[in-house]
Amino acid sequence: MNNLTIINNRENIPMMNELIGIQTNESQEVIVNGRELHEFLEIKEKYTEWFSRMVEYGFIENQDFALVSEKRETNNPKNPWTTIQNHALKLDMAKELSMIQRTEKGKQARQYFIQIEKDFNSPEKIMARALQYANRQLETLSFTVRAQEQLIGELKPKADYVDRILNNKGLVTITQIAKDYGMSGTAMNKLLHHLGIQYKQGEQWLLYAKHHSKGYTHSETVDIMRKNGTPDVTMNTKWTQKGRLFLYELLKANGHVPEIEKIGRN
Repeated sequence: MNNLTIINNRENIPMMNELIGIQTNESQEVIVNGRELHEFLEIKEKYTEWFSRMVEYGFIENQDFALVSEKRETNNPKNPWTTIQNHALKLDMAKELSMIQRTEKGKQARQYFIQIEKDFNSPEKIMARALQYANRQLETLSFTVRAQEQLIGELKPKADYVDRILNNKGLVTITQIAKDYGMSGTAMNKLLHHLGIQYKQGEQWLLYAKHHSKGYTHSETVDIMRKNGTPDVTMNTKWTQKGRLFLYELLKANGHVPEIEKIGRN
């Protein structure tokens, strides 16, 4: 169960003096950063030891809280990064942890969380979240329409014999093409975007409309599983041999040639 995981979304959090970092998750629940709560409460005990002791009060993982791994920089040049353990806490758990401490800081934190909850559940905030959800749905619909437009363009019958021959040959990924030029797939995608060939929508690169029906690409639908456990589909774009020739001419005109041609020149 991953729906407690902290995500970078503070749009729905009330604007007030922020004592402790709070965010929302994919289920639009208020989530509290465990380490920030620990720091605010001025707990002298190490975070991991303190949290393990607090869990004994009956809190349940993936119901009241979720484990979150975070990367932190170190001062060790041989090992510049380390992974630390953090937790995403539901608001009710954060309130109860604050109360358990029986300190002035704990009382202050609990009152803060109570006010956050009241503001978050106000009619105005509920309406704002509903509108944001509707806008995200419209963006998803827009992406689907654009992807379908590209797919329709790719499926238009090709008139000339050369196209038919090329379409019978295997498809290649952008990573395979990029390797010929000594690049990564990511770098090649960015270069093609810079040259006005494609743009990124969601997680997929799509051709601009003027290239849709030229037989350069073929989109494949792939079944995936989202982080929250729900099934979904996405589309992967692969290049035809005609598309590969098109990219060769385009890249050559802009000063990029395959590695094998560089060797020949040397």
